[in-house]
Amino acid sequence: MFNPSRLTLARHRRGLSKRELAEGTGLSTRSISAYEAGTQAPQPLVIIRLARILNFPPAFFERPDLDEPPEGSTSFRALSTLTARQSHQAQGAAALALDLADWIEERFQIPLPDVMRLQGVSPEVAAEGIRREWKIGNMAISNMVHLLEQHGVRVFSLAEECAEVDAFSFWRAGKPYVFLNTMKSAEHSRMDAAHELGHLSLHWRHGQVGGREVEIEAQAFASAFLMPSGPMIAEAPRGGRLDQLIEYKKRWKVSIAALIYRMHTLGLLSDWEFRSLFIQMSELGYRKQEPKSVRRESSQIFSKVLGALHEDGITRSEIAQELAIPLEELNKLMIGLTLVSLEGRGEVSSAGKGDLYALTLTSSSEP
Repeated sequence: MFNPSRLTLARHRRGLSKRELAEGTGLSTRSISAYEAGTQAPQPLVIIRLARILNFPPAFFERPDLDEPPEGSTSFRALSTLTARQSHQAQGAAALALDLADWIEERFQIPLPDVMRLQGVSPEVAAEGIRREWKIGNMAISNMVHLLEQHGVRVFSLAEECAEVDAFSFWRAGKPYVFLNTMKSAEHSRMDAAHELGHLSLHWRHGQVGGREVEIEAQAFASAFLMPSGPMIAEAPRGGRLDQLIEYKKRWKVSIAALIYRMHTLGLLSDWEFRSLFIQMSELGYRKQEPKSVRRESSQIFSKVLGALHEDGITRSEIAQELAIPLEELNKLMIGLTLVSLEGRGEVSSAGKGDLYALTLTSSSEP
């Protein structure tokens, strides 16, 4: 049976209007509208034509409805530049990711969510509270993706079509999801991950979605979470020398801009030093190209899942076939989050055939 909602989702994922899809397939816009409304079912040959233009297997259009991010639960920061088409593409990627997440959780024991529900506290206090709850203390966080995964957050990559989207997050059925644009610098992605953790803890579960104030709070949380005030005040080099700060930023694996903002917020840089440093950054091109960038973070869960499936002779192509999506789409959900497909094979165990695999995730903080 043809599923109209899947046609709409596939069209959105490809960033096409009904008119553009009609022109590409040689159909009328009225026919596309009827197919998506469910008032008319396309013939098998038409489904093949739609599938070819949209680059989805014909079987994709015959499967049940896909879950999509809960309505009103996501907010995009770059609203001034983000188009409706880009928003639809990102939402389409999220729907495919939810299907993949469900497929994985049918076979693997993923850590249960452990994200504190906080309300009525400042971002600084919230960041300190989660650090304390997760037993991080004042240590640097070596890998934000690993840390989120250890505490039950499902982390996915955003594809290159969504380059205008920094990141977004939402709760679904009691589980938190984060989507990161891995086309950004590694430091940028770490800050985005912490930013979305702030949303998950402070906002989304309380009905606060979008708005300048909410974004400011989430960014303040991210800054405090990645650069705790105690060691920053005790250790950060004084004097406003850019070369010293470039070296010091490696301590927390943040961008030079994020470090300068945090130090200014904590009163470690004067207004004059703050402005002078940003002028120097602009002159040296550091606003576009991060100096001494850190290594991009990867996902433990994807690496271990792919390694375990490889042991059972299951390839990525077979996963994509079972989900009825192109292999390219499957890879995009993990691109930048998997280094090698067999990484971590020794840390996956199963009690027996047919049982769930148990994933062992390692610590992601460092002294």
